Amino acid sequence: MKVAGFIANRVAFNRSAGNAGGQKSFSRFIIRLATVATAISVAVMIITISLANGFQQTVSQKVFSFLGHIRINEKQPDKAIISEETPILKNDSLVAAIQENPEVNSIHPFATKYAILKTKEDLEGVLVKGFDKTYDFNHIRQFIIAGGPIIFNDSTYSRQIMISDYTARQLDLHVNDRVLIYFIRPGHNNAATGMPNIRPDKLTITGIFKTDIEDYDKTFAIGDLKLIQQLNGWNADEIGGYEIFLKDYHKIDDVANDIYELNSFPITWNTVSVKQISPNIFDWLGMQDITRNVLIGFMIIVALINLITCLIVLLLERVRMIGVLKAIGARDRTVQEIFLRHALFITVTGIFFGVCFGLGFLWLQEATGFIRLKAEAYYMSTAAVKIVWWQVGFICAGTFFICLLVLMIPTLLVRKIKPVTAIQFR
Repeated sequence: MKVAGFIANRVAFNRSAGNAGGQKSFSRFIIRLATVATAISVAVMIITISLANGFQQTVSQKVFSFLGHIRINEKQPDKAIISEETPILKNDSLVAAIQENPEVNSIHPFATKYAILKTKEDLEGVLVKGFDKTYDFNHIRQFIIAGGPIIFNDSTYSRQIMISDYTARQLDLHVNDRVLIYFIRPGHNNAATGMPNIRPDKLTITGIFKTDIEDYDKTFAIGDLKLIQQLNGWNADEIGGYEIFLKDYHKIDDVANDIYELNSFPITWNTVSVKQISPNIFDWLGMQDITRNVLIGFMIIVALINLITCLIVLLLERVRMIGVLKAIGARDRTVQEIFLRHALFITVTGIFFGVCFGLGFLWLQEATGFIRLKAEAYYMSTAAVKIVWWQVGFICAGTFFICLLVLMIPTLLVRKIKPVTAIQFR
């Protein structure tokens, strides 16, 4: 073992080891090349999986934060999922039963209503989503780019509204501006024309949000649930539905089924997961997993081919040395250990520098956001990063064991080398 280690170090680190006349050894270059290639492969895998994690988490969290994980409303088979709801009655006993589920984080009522925002020059249609004072605005606070959430009143509805950055730019509106808003009042038709009455109101813009999800930014505004109840002629117990936030979004389908199976769950109500509300986004996110796995697979294959090639080159360059060692009594196992030490050095050093470079690159991206994206296409303006440490560890351990296992193959050639032939090798 000591002999193999001594010879391996001389070959790898001594400029003239094993070369008559003191010529520089080609082995050092090959080992460095293989180490750099391994480091690049490990770094690319870490960067790829962390960027994919960040991308998926950022986009999915935007959807969850804005729509919740599960929505409860009246069954509407012929109606669009994102539209004005058929009213349901508040059910406190059902809410209590749902909150007993350990996976449920919070539940709150909501309702939506179409409206038109109008200024002197322009107008824009929106779907006003109304919340009550139990709603936790921390869910959407990350999207607020100016101002803040609306403030609720105990006695009457709040005359405040939050609009998207898209709507604000279309109408040239800013925080604290007053805007005229028009609602269609159902069941109140004009006697002369027979058309539904349109009720105007003036609301103050208290906040501007931006999700970078075009469908949401062009559609939604946020207001008070009491305002929608009054416009629709609902009483205080009538709402559009409930939105539920979970602790773990991976359990959306299971929790939705559990809630639907509750004995107190009304037969005319339905549970709708956010994946059903925005299926195109989640299908697209699922495709990112395939892209990520294919890229990582290619990097593993490239790394293995590179290492095998480099070790074979090392063997060919040291054929005469192998012949001499065998001629003076060295066993095949001892000679194999020399090249396995090379493989171990290449793998460990490559993994170390690969992790350092990969994590350094990701830290730089988090600190500066130098990788810019088109928000219209990727739902974010800068590439997001999420480092999962067990995945980093798995990449390192997997690279280590796979490389060592595969690198055993070239060393088996040592057993077939005959001393006399090897010494005469040119």
